[in-house]
Amino acid sequence: MKSSVGRGQQIKKFIVDVLNGTSLGIVITLIPSALVSQLLLLFPNSVIAANINFMTTLIQSTLPLVAGFAVGHLLKLSTIDAGAIALATFVSSGVVTKTATGMVISGTGVILNIVLITLVAAILVKLTTTVFGHLKMLLQPLIVVLLAGGLGLVTLAPLRQVQVLMGTAVAAATHLTPLLMGALLGMAFAFLVVSPLSSVGIAMAINLSGVGSGAANAGIVVASFTLAAMGASVNPIGGTLAHFIGSPKIQMANMLLKPKLFIPTTIGAGIMGILATVFDVKGTPFSAGFGFSGLIGPMTAYGLSNQSAKAVVDIVLVFIVLPCVLAMTLKWLFIKKWHLIKPEDLKLTLQ
Repeated sequence: MKSSVGRGQQIKKFIVDVLNGTSLGIVITLIPSALVSQLLLLFPNSVIAANINFMTTLIQSTLPLVAGFAVGHLLKLSTIDAGAIALATFVSSGVVTKTATGMVISGTGVILNIVLITLVAAILVKLTTTVFGHLKMLLQPLIVVLLAGGLGLVTLAPLRQVQVLMGTAVAAATHLTPLLMGALLGMAFAFLVVSPLSSVGIAMAINLSGVGSGAANAGIVVASFTLAAMGASVNPIGGTLAHFIGSPKIQMANMLLKPKLFIPTTIGAGIMGILATVFDVKGTPFSAGFGFSGLIGPMTAYGLSNQSAKAVVDIVLVFIVLPCVLAMTLKWLFIKKWHLIKPEDLKLTLQ
């Protein structure tokens, strides 16, 4: 009985490490662009700004590689093992597209497939870690790439289709009455942004714009602030800030393993989605999935407004003041008053 319980704990830890590694890969590769993307727009003719934009954009496409290495590190695997996982994840992530003249690298890949293949590749590495003996350096990367990476190429299209179907379901909310639409879009994107699905990809796929995009952004913002606030006492300041300056997807592992964490974020996102609609905050298909990250959401909302003093106040209220108030209220309710959530539930693995 004890051995089965111990094995269960090992399996759970293994899955947690894979999810945390993927989350770290997302944060490491996406935060640099989020930090400087809007700032660089102030220097449209600068060569230095163009080079910084090139570098921060390019590293986003290394997400599967970095995620694979991060998983290997958290699992305390060797460099060869971690490299094999990274390679298998990269070739099957969807980042690289074959063309008639070569290959094109763009985007961050299909995150759902990245999670699956890092898991499969990590299992394969564990099973073969001593099989190849002195030939490990030569054979293991190849075998892991062929088997796990090959599987990933098979699952890539179906899992990309899952994202498309999710987008179709989300798009249905845009046909509802404005306030109900705002609430549902806010809740939907608060879920998507911490899931293995791409909130930006879905927003682009359904061409979400106007007040629908604003509501989606507001949902993401309050989810980011709520998760940051609830875990602030157990996480370092950098990890806390990363929730909204970078991406709340840093909490993906905790959210998937402790579904109760979706309750406060969903409540807050529904409220903020309604408020964003009332304040007539707008966005574009590109900005809809970012929230506060890189100030893309608020800056886009300002650009689409009449840029009056009232518009500025409304944007500050929707993107900063009201989400902060809601986040602190939800933290008090769920942690202090009802004791349904503990700060430790949101502890990050940052190594």
